Amino acid sequence: MLSTQQVSKRYGDALALDAISVEPPGGKTTVLIGPSGCGKSTLLRAFIHLIPVDDGFVRFGGDVVSAANALEIRRRVGYVLQTGGLFPHMTVRRNVTLMWDHLREPDPTDRLQYLCSLVHLEPTLLERFPAELSGGQRQRIGLMRALMLDPPVLLLDEPLGALDPLVRAELQQDLREIFRKLNKTVVLVTHDLAEAAYFADHVVLMRQGKLEQEGPFRDLLDRPATDFVGQFVTAQRELHRTEADQ
Repeated sequence: MLSTQQVSKRYGDALALDAISVEPPGGKTTVLIGPSGCGKSTLLRAFIHLIPVDDGFVRFGGDVVSAANALEIRRRVGYVLQTGGLFPHMTVRRNVTLMWDHLREPDPTDRLQYLCSLVHLEPTLLERFPAELSGGQRQRIGLMRALMLDPPVLLLDEPLGALDPLVRAELQQDLREIFRKLNKTVVLVTHDLAEAAYFADHVVLMRQGKLEQEGPFRDLLDRPATDFVGQFVTAQRELHRTEADQ
């Protein structure tokens, strides 16, 4: 469904993506992980041509993604931002149904009710504005909007990074249940090793625009492909141990 072949992206002399070839497994959750600035969010955006690549190509459903077909492809992909990305002047209902209405789909009531149940959101909140809701509620709404057109692919860019630990833990559990229930191709960006372990069927560890290792999460722990992989895992474990002791 989704893949890149030798994709590179430059910003001046800086190489944000360096000949990256990945193919997230269909119907599974792939987690892109790595330190800040490694290129994981750039790669996520390149999947749907939010960032055009300089070399190589991206494929979606067999088609090469380009400026000519990017809008059509984006309608088949759900995209969730860290901050939710909701329009503050629109009600929740309008935020969620914006593309539905634009495409002149039939009455959205049944779809809204289904999505509210799926993400555990009270339907009464549909008439509120984003500023009237909590951070966790806004993220649930962002997920509803991404799923409104029932896309086969879902991309999430650190969707839980701005939430407090209790809300984050609750949403992690709900998200994993949703991913498993819907059986969509999911690509999620995080910098947190524990979060990657919780979600990933397939993990891609990046560093300085390059792919360091990909495969089952357990391989990162038991069979690190490079010295950096071992160092990254050790550093993340020490970080979580320190946080737990505080």
